[in-house]
Amino acid sequence: MKNFFQEFKNFAVKGNMIDLAVGIIIGTAFNKVVSTIVSAIIMPPLSLLTDDVNLSNKKWVLREATDTVEEVAVGYGELIESLIDFGIIAFTIFVMVKFINRFKEKSEDPANKEVETPKNIALLSSMESLLKEQNELLRKQK
Repeated sequence: MKNFFQEFKNFAVKGNMIDLAVGIIIGTAFNKVVSTIVSAIIMPPLSLLTDDVNLSNKKWVLREATDTVEEVAVGYGELIESLIDFGIIAFTIFVMVKFINRFKEKSEDPANKEVETPKNIALLSSMESLLKEQNELLRKQK
């Protein structure tokens, strides 16, 4: 049990939990921004192109409402709007990850002087060059 708490403490202190929380908070805020973009910017022109059809109101009515019974309907318009939201979020995340990976590749290339290489990669690169030199010397001695 002591190991479990020590492991949790290490997890929380090293920043993994904090990074996760920040990611969730930013993701939630980003979701609201994308939903607003879809409902306020993308859907109105789309509605004009489709003769003022508002997708969020589109539904298949399975049972009409009466005085005693509520309407039962499948709201496919909301699903379409959610799929548009998802598409925008997925595309944005793809572009961000692609940008981050390109930057990461540049930083991990010791020959690239444009971006500072992390110390551990620079150390491995210098060790690699020293090993190559050592192998060359050993080949010449034979």
